[in-house]
Amino acid sequence: MGLTFAGAAVAAAGDGATLYSDATVIDGTGAPPRPHQDILVRGQRIAAVAPHGTIAGAGSAQRVDATGRFIIPGLIDSHVHLATPPDAARAKAVLRRNLYGGVTAVRDMADDLRSVGELAREALAGEIPAPDIYYAALMAGPPFFEDPRVQQASLGVKPGAAPWMQAIDDRTDLRTAVTLARGTSATAIKIYADLPASLVKGITEEAHRQHILVWAHSAVFPTRPADVIAAGVDTVSHVCYLAYQVEPVMLASYEDHTPVHEALLAAKGDDPVIAGLYKAMREHGTILDATGSLFVRHDTERKAHPDRKPLRCTGSTTTRLTRQAWKAGVPISTGTDNSHGPDHDWPEVDDELVFLARDVGMPPLEVIRSATLIGARAAGQDRDMGSVEPGKLANFVVLTADPLADIGNIRKIDRVVKRGRAYPRSDYRPTTRTEMGDGDDD
Repeated sequence: MGLTFAGAAVAAAGDGATLYSDATVIDGTGAPPRPHQDILVRGQRIAAVAPHGTIAGAGSAQRVDATGRFIIPGLIDSHVHLATPPDAARAKAVLRRNLYGGVTAVRDMADDLRSVGELAREALAGEIPAPDIYYAALMAGPPFFEDPRVQQASLGVKPGAAPWMQAIDDRTDLRTAVTLARGTSATAIKIYADLPASLVKGITEEAHRQHILVWAHSAVFPTRPADVIAAGVDTVSHVCYLAYQVEPVMLASYEDHTPVHEALLAAKGDDPVIAGLYKAMREHGTILDATGSLFVRHDTERKAHPDRKPLRCTGSTTTRLTRQAWKAGVPISTGTDNSHGPDHDWPEVDDELVFLARDVGMPPLEVIRSATLIGARAAGQDRDMGSVEPGKLANFVVLTADPLADIGNIRKIDRVVKRGRAYPRSDYRPTTRTEMGDGDDD
């Protein structure tokens, strides 16, 4: 009875019609902005988008005057971690900050799915202010399961034996392994580390046979990036890892954190080896989850804290590789793979948009497409979200300033609409140190 009533309450809350009137619409497809548009929302979906005053049957709808406003699709962070280890208070605080900051969907890239699954249900039901969550079940070679993070995310289950974190080797029945992963309600398999090319290919083929996406690190160690791409995975994460393709000897395991020898890349211009990878990605339709701002930020922090270990690439090389990907026509999503502490009022994905616009040089119109439609494709949800179009979910952000004039204007938020429900920015409650723990950035 409780589930029935809760579902009815959510449906009732979204049944009314609302007309957002006379806005400039940046629809997320890469098309030029369209001024003086009306958007009619019925329930959770967009019923119509048309020039101001031309939508028939909108007379009884509640009206929101959006004159002088700019509407973009809800942003998508394509690389988050919400539950390693599980901490519901922190996760809900981060999700609240994301939603009120314009993020209407996220891709969780492998955590304790017992916790993530409940967060996803609460977000979908509207019980908590949160983006929708699409998540992955992890597969890796046995050596990875010595990682303490695995033990945090599979508490109570032998490491490597949880359906959401499975150790894979030549003896594994891949059909059963993928079926177990699907039973977690995961959207995808994440291929993480310590697997040979034959198993990367085998997992990918079986996952696709069972109609589940495959998200992978761009180098799986000892599998080179070229073999990860050739396996047919749907997305690859971390543009930096692609540079391992130029190494004469590939690292034998993920646990070896030797940075890329950046001097092996072309001294100037596009690197030809990387160009070959990007050509293969275009041919396969592989999306790049670059996570570039993470590397740039780490370089900045190391200047103040030189004792910190370097990441696998410098920020400058990460920027260069991302720029080459963009110019080569590789679709790029906006993933972050890090979480700010309680003193930040805005989502981490903002940093990735700024990285793409100001460091990489992408025009803001293309940055918005990366953060919306490409992100939706990465999550396998582009039929329902990622652009402001009739029939899609009413997931969009109403801005008071033009993000094409300055990408920083993505923070000029009047309200966020998710599944037809409005979340005014003025209602945002900042995260607290009690919710966020020690307050240090991850």
